[in-house]
Amino acid sequence: MAKKHSALKEGEMWGIISLIYTPPEGKDKGAIEITDYKPFKPYDVDLEYFREARKEFSFTEWMDVLIRSMEYNPEGFKSLTQKLLFISRLLVFAEPNLNIIELAPKGTGKSYIFGNISKYGWLVSGGTVTRAKLFYDISKNLMGIITHYDFVAMDEVETIRFSDENELQGALKNYLEYGSFTVANVRGTGSAGLMLLGNIPLSNEKQPLTNKYFSGLPSFFQSSALLERFHGFIEGWKLERMNENLKVKGYTLNVEYFSEILHLLREKTDYSHIVGELLDIPRNADTRDTTAIKRLSSAYLKLLFPHVKNAGEINREDFNEFCLKPAIEKRGIIRKQLAMMDSEYREELPDIRVK
Repeated sequence: MAKKHSALKEGEMWGIISLIYTPPEGKDKGAIEITDYKPFKPYDVDLEYFREARKEFSFTEWMDVLIRSMEYNPEGFKSLTQKLLFISRLLVFAEPNLNIIELAPKGTGKSYIFGNISKYGWLVSGGTVTRAKLFYDISKNLMGIITHYDFVAMDEVETIRFSDENELQGALKNYLEYGSFTVANVRGTGSAGLMLLGNIPLSNEKQPLTNKYFSGLPSFFQSSALLERFHGFIEGWKLERMNENLKVKGYTLNVEYFSEILHLLREKTDYSHIVGELLDIPRNADTRDTTAIKRLSSAYLKLLFPHVKNAGEINREDFNEFCLKPAIEKRGIIRKQLAMMDSEYREELPDIRVK
């Protein structure tokens, strides 16, 4: 079975198994054995059909489709802006090598979204993160979780411990920048994004008690050089705490099907080409800021306008309002926080605009 399904040796997989029970005989104890395994993938997903189907919906209708597919009720949100912020949690599902931080109060559904929507994501909840687990285990000659999934989400990151911090931090910096790492003499690559999920204390007005958002992160993430490699920040305190009105009602896309669509969208490079054609980028623009804004814009384009196949098919105002503007806002928060931490950084972003 291991030879037939080699991926089983590399990590946990979803599937359907057949078991047999062998009763005790003499001194031999009874045993349960796995006799068959079938990977769980119930649909043959046609991404082009999905993209074409988007044309049948208005923009607001499509946002509601996405929210329902996340198993939430769109009628429970207060505004279009709040809906767009909530959908932003899907960015790392659809765009490779996208790294985001979200801080939010408890009860806003962070763990549910990143732990239940897709089998292609890995949720780390507490415990200790090691270089071996994340990147490569020398003793077992096995690649780590970063090479097997679309994203790795560290839930309640303030409670997670990190072993051999210097080694792990060095590997992580390189990976977040280039999507590659080297452990011993082994070089690996991955397309998984990293999502940091943390809690943040709020005032009675539901605003953070401090304007230094990263102060509650573990010491491992107090390095400005490491934090700069995160592309965007989601202000989770602007989302509603989970309540009965947010539970999905009525139609929704099957979550397995939806997760396959998000997984396939990661492989489509034409969206990043469209973004490149639409943006006017200053010659002296900071490279990391430019990369962040382009990746975030591409992710929004995939989610909100998946039917678009060239730059001429999307309204420039729509792209600016729903793709570029939120991308700049999310990168801008990272920039502002870095400037508070380290005098080497400035708050200003490059003046990137729609042509």
